Amino acid sequence: MTKHEQILQHIRSLEVGNKISVRHIAKELNVSEGTAYRAIKDAENQGLVSTIERVGTIRIEKKQKENIEKLTYAEIVNVVEGSVLGGRDGLYKTLNKFVIGAMKAEQMMRYVEAGNLLIVGNREQVHKLALEEGSAVLITGGFDTNEEVKQIADRLNLPIISTSYDTFTVATMINRAIYDQLIKKEIISVEDILIPIENTNFLTLSHTVEKWHELNNKTGHSRYPIVGEDLKLHGIVTAKDVMGITPFVEVEKIMTKQPITVTSGTSVASAAHMMIWEGIELLPVITKSKKLIGVISRQDVLKALQMIQRQPQVGDTIEDLVTRHFEDVSTPNEYAFQLEVTPQMTNHLGTISYGVMTTIVTEAGSRVLRKHKKGELVVENITLFFIKPVQIDSVMYIRPQVLEVGRKFGKVDVELFHENQMVGKAMLMAQLIDR
Repeated sequence: MTKHEQILQHIRSLEVGNKISVRHIAKELNVSEGTAYRAIKDAENQGLVSTIERVGTIRIEKKQKENIEKLTYAEIVNVVEGSVLGGRDGLYKTLNKFVIGAMKAEQMMRYVEAGNLLIVGNREQVHKLALEEGSAVLITGGFDTNEEVKQIADRLNLPIISTSYDTFTVATMINRAIYDQLIKKEIISVEDILIPIENTNFLTLSHTVEKWHELNNKTGHSRYPIVGEDLKLHGIVTAKDVMGITPFVEVEKIMTKQPITVTSGTSVASAAHMMIWEGIELLPVITKSKKLIGVISRQDVLKALQMIQRQPQVGDTIEDLVTRHFEDVSTPNEYAFQLEVTPQMTNHLGTISYGVMTTIVTEAGSRVLRKHKKGELVVENITLFFIKPVQIDSVMYIRPQVLEVGRKFGKVDVELFHENQMVGKAMLMAQLIDR
């Protein structure tokens, strides 16, 4: 186990609500402060800890996929750029809903319950009543509260937060944060569907082809990862590799070295793309130190992609928006696409935004290059000229033309038209990764 993994394991073992510091981790686990800092940042990305200005880093409960639309109080502090006036020990808790306090105290308390977040102005009596009902408090307008309220917050472990924004802006910011979480909910990762190492069939470097045949007869599968004693992945053996090979040859001599792999954080959509292009049915899942932690099969990926379609209330990214409206109108003589400009694709002037225009060029160029060559594609450079503005509800005609395709790169010229008039022109260069 690497020092990075040891630190992550230590963080997972801590109780929810514990404070974490780089210096303390470095001293306790005898690692450098740089190593400790990188591991804590990784833990934050994994949702194990949350860092709050003037409070520090605290261990929080990792949210489950079905609970991802809920936020912790620690996340609320970061969203509204707030300061914590009291109840710091309750920052790791998850809030059920938020309530806007815009009525008399008696009527307001009918809507306030335990696990809520009450958004209210400088009304100290309401702050006290809400805390006693089990609800945290977010004070808008940059106001403070009295010492009694702060003491109640500390005693009940319920955060009381102050922000300089007004109530309407705060509600908008929190809704935006929840919407962002819903977009993340749509992105199912490999760790959600992987077959763990204890249920994975694999071979070691010392095994022979005979062992491959035994596993093949037992499981019906034809691809097996090859690992060393430390479970580090060295290669993979397939039916094609063992064809015509005598049973006593060691698999190390015939295995495919540096096989295509994924990590637990890889999106299922990306894994599906690899499997389709490469025509493979099984992918090893490894850690950053190349230790095998499981595998995913094509069947698992297909089930996950079907599940994505059934998820309610998922958010859309700009890329989703553009690709959904992208219509292929190619003819035998030329590649062409059509797109209607929706209100979400425009800027404050009501014309198509620069970001959407770039996405359109990237999507058209990528699609036409993939028709010429299979494999991964990374856009390296786009030179884009805006000739005329395009209004809402306009229908754009996109005509990409491949200028050059080599072994390692491709060059595409993209022209954009509206009502037979050119409105934009771009040159796209992409690196082609041949796996």
